[in-house]
Amino acid sequence: MRNSDDAHRVFHGRGGLHPDSAHWTLDWFSPVWLLTSFKPVSDEELALCQSALQARWQSLAPGEVLNWVFQCRHAGQTETRLMAGSVPEPHVVSEQGSQYLVHVMRGQNHGLFLDMAHGRAWLKQHALHENVLNLFAYTCAFSVVALQGGAAQVVNVDMSQAALALGQQNHRLNGLPPKARFLGHDVFKTWGKIGKMGPYGVIVVDPPSYQKGSFIATKDYIKLIRRLPDLLEPQGHVLLCLNAPELDTGFLHSQVAESAPALRFVERLPNPSAFEDIDPEKSLKVLHYQNA
Repeated sequence: MRNSDDAHRVFHGRGGLHPDSAHWTLDWFSPVWLLTSFKPVSDEELALCQSALQARWQSLAPGEVLNWVFQCRHAGQTETRLMAGSVPEPHVVSEQGSQYLVHVMRGQNHGLFLDMAHGRAWLKQHALHENVLNLFAYTCAFSVVALQGGAAQVVNVDMSQAALALGQQNHRLNGLPPKARFLGHDVFKTWGKIGKMGPYGVIVVDPPSYQKGSFIATKDYIKLIRRLPDLLEPQGHVLLCLNAPELDTGFLHSQVAESAPALRFVERLPNPSAFEDIDPEKSLKVLHYQNA
């Protein structure tokens, strides 16, 4: 546990390296700690967590108020409680020089996926002068870093108008030029419009692994991959992202080989060290491909 301005994961029990604590994660969304349990815990356990957090916080930031939120996710239900202190509104966090709005008191997705930090850093380094397509854009963090990296244009596509509205706020928050477009559409019904704004030098594909009525990786990912060669510039880059523990890198490799064989695998981007997993194939997979 360290005191840093940047949002980051501090403890990742879900990686399996700490079997007795596999249900716990601890995240820092400055100035708030977010403790998450993936199974029910008792008030006594939470009291112990409170004591441990308070003691450690006083060593890191003597005299400062401890702000912490507890979330329990179990059996499809989510309960979120403010345990101590307060949560700022609006709540703005930083990562690698970028600013993002987050909302730790509602929902399971807080506005910024911390395990994707290296993917955002990669895009910032590869976006200069590029036309970038950001599929399943959510709150458009990829778009923010692409424009900071000098992208010529970013096209953001997501079914959620609310998520895209937050994305537009993130762009204003970072003082970015008006070079981003925000399409609140179903990706699978928008190929014509997406194609007219191409071709693209970089495409980011970061879908949910399973979202009923929207996207199911096992049957829908190949439909995305099949479209990529026609949307990409020659030598264009693709990031294929997958956060499904039950699907390994071989799943994506086989789908690319079947439906877009012109794409050449370059590398798998490493995840942040805090997200170390006893089985890397169960962790987030971010695969970089390049067009012929």
